[in-house]
Amino acid sequence: MVKTLFDSKKLNLTLHRLAHQLIENHVGFHNTVIIGIQPRGIYLSDRIVKLVKQIIGNKPIEYGKIDITFYRDDYHNNNIHLPSDTHIPFSIQDKTVILIDDVLYTGRTIRSAMDALIDFGRPKKVELLTLIDRRFNRELPIEPDYVGLTVDTIQTQKVIVYWQEKDGKDEVAMIEKS
Repeated sequence: MVKTLFDSKKLNLTLHRLAHQLIENHVGFHNTVIIGIQPRGIYLSDRIVKLVKQIIGNKPIEYGKIDITFYRDDYHNNNIHLPSDTHIPFSIQDKTVILIDDVLYTGRTIRSAMDALIDFGRPKKVELLTLIDRRFNRELPIEPDYVGLTVDTIQTQKVIVYWQEKDGKDEVAMIEKS
């Protein structure tokens, strides 16, 4: 069974809302950086950064992408894909870091991303933006600061975010795992 949570129109509206929330809380993005989590969080972060720049008049925003493959606690137990590039061409020392990922599930990806961030300095603060929060499946005490939609799921369900750039369509769907 497939249930559509966001069609392309609702997804676009939600992305605009999230971009406006970031602007409201980080007015000029002074001392604030955005970092997308590889691999699928970067589609969301690319879009959010593009929208924020459009809204604030194309002022520069420090934006990077981080791969967490070797920071995962299940690296040796899973069929992990080849690592992606990490590109953080700035210091995060004493800055507010906004981590962006598409789906928050157990919290382990975010924990891994925070471990990886330390290699680039000690941030003043870390905030989390996620498109989908599967709140009842958390294994770690991690909560998003910005969320597109909170979804109550059970373990046999999976949330999949489809991106035009990668999958040929914009959609968020919940499916039953077999």
